[in-house]
Amino acid sequence: MQWHLYWLHIFKLYQILVCSVISMRRKFITEDPSLERHFRGHKDIISCADFSPNNKQLATGSADTFLMIWNLNPKARAYRFVGHKDKVSSVQFSPAGNLVASSSWDKTVRLWTPNIKGESTVIRAHTAIIRSVSFSRDGQHLVTASDDKSLKVWSVHRQRFMYSLNQHTNWVRSAKFSPDGRLIVSCGDDRSVRIWDTTNKQCVNTFTDYGGPVTFVDFNSSGTCIASSGSDNTLKIWDIRTNKLLQHYQVHSSGINCFSFHPSSNYLISASNDSTVKILDLLEGRLIYTLHGHKGPVFTVTFSRGGEYFASGGTDAQVLLWKTNFDAFNYKDVLKCNNRRLNPEPPPHLTDIHPRSPHLHTASSASVEINPSFNVADTQTLDPPVVDVGQSLFSKTQHRVSSLLNGVPAHEWRNSRSFQQRPSSDKRQEKEETPIETFTQEEQTVLNSLPPSLSSTLEHIVEQLDVLTQTVSVLEQRLTLTEDKLKECLDNQLKIVLQVRQAEERETENGSPTSSL
Repeated sequence: MQWHLYWLHIFKLYQILVCSVISMRRKFITEDPSLERHFRGHKDIISCADFSPNNKQLATGSADTFLMIWNLNPKARAYRFVGHKDKVSSVQFSPAGNLVASSSWDKTVRLWTPNIKGESTVIRAHTAIIRSVSFSRDGQHLVTASDDKSLKVWSVHRQRFMYSLNQHTNWVRSAKFSPDGRLIVSCGDDRSVRIWDTTNKQCVNTFTDYGGPVTFVDFNSSGTCIASSGSDNTLKIWDIRTNKLLQHYQVHSSGINCFSFHPSSNYLISASNDSTVKILDLLEGRLIYTLHGHKGPVFTVTFSRGGEYFASGGTDAQVLLWKTNFDAFNYKDVLKCNNRRLNPEPPPHLTDIHPRSPHLHTASSASVEINPSFNVADTQTLDPPVVDVGQSLFSKTQHRVSSLLNGVPAHEWRNSRSFQQRPSSDKRQEKEETPIETFTQEEQTVLNSLPPSLSSTLEHIVEQLDVLTQTVSVLEQRLTLTEDKLKECLDNQLKIVLQVRQAEERETENGSPTSSL
């Protein structure tokens, strides 16, 4: 009888153990990054992306010349900013979130206000294509990188040029400030990574161990390390204190276009021409996830400020918003989970954690493959309505309305002096604008039949609509400010209640009577 009870007890323990393993397994499975939703609105390659500091908006730039700001609230509309005359190459929110900087192949940098007004200031920055623009951590300065082989630093407040850095011998692809603003790192087609001192404006270090053009570079969150990616499919991490190569990854099968550090600096995501996004665990020195979702090369990827989300974009002209998930758990637990689900692989290389001798990390079949068709949270959300804003939009609309009301048909207006004065290099842009300015024959007949006296009336209506748009923008800003103040008041009230409760508990423990509110 005792043996029977003993085996029954063992069986119950086994059941409990199995249930615990299953629950833990389910728990860990949800750690995998998941595709939350997509954004469609661009008409060409997505070249760059950046989250706002409050994680409520996502800015993207494209080869269609437009900057778009997407509100992460599914019911909110998106804004398409009109102004650049050529491809947008880089975009970044200011640390305060009140400005968005964008660079373009039209050799300019624009500073936008990220609201429905769409106001922007143009900075005539370089004599060639601008590849990169980036704010300093305090938001006081901008650094730009260009095909004219130079870097330039600008004052954001005064919107004036400060100084130039000139030692690259080929196109400069990327440039970033260090977290403390004392250094700038840059890379380019001369196969070098250079570190600059912003105090004496001199190059203080150069890394040249690359087999091709260096496409992207950035500091980690502490500023002690830099990472760089290349067209030779490699990604390297350097310790700038010891000037030694810490880690060397070759996990992509094609050139790497962009990468982003997780705010904790424990993870890194990379985007490549091989149509994948890969996630690396830098503490263990291994590839842990390979994400499939884009059709064609992926050109940009970026973490949100808190690391909860990341976004990617590429030649398929869509922006994918992913939920990170795995960063909410301890990295050792995540790796144990992966080891249970996958075939074991060799232990991590400790020489990569301590700067002794670099070791090449290659792609391994042990990484988790994620296909959005099997791991989708919400990709059925309808694309948000897009509102066109920008300084040049109103003048274009007004000229179009006035010319049509003066009896000029649309096809003749496109052949008028305003279009003939454009250089031949703008034929592609003219072709893209044609659908906006094309009317059916019936619409042309109606517009041409209107008396000229309505011209001033319709122009006045357009002006009033612009005023109404600005009023709505002001109201939206005030509503946001009111919400922030209300949240602050609620937080303060909660702190007061907690303090009163703690005081009452202390008085109760001391035996003294509690004070009433």
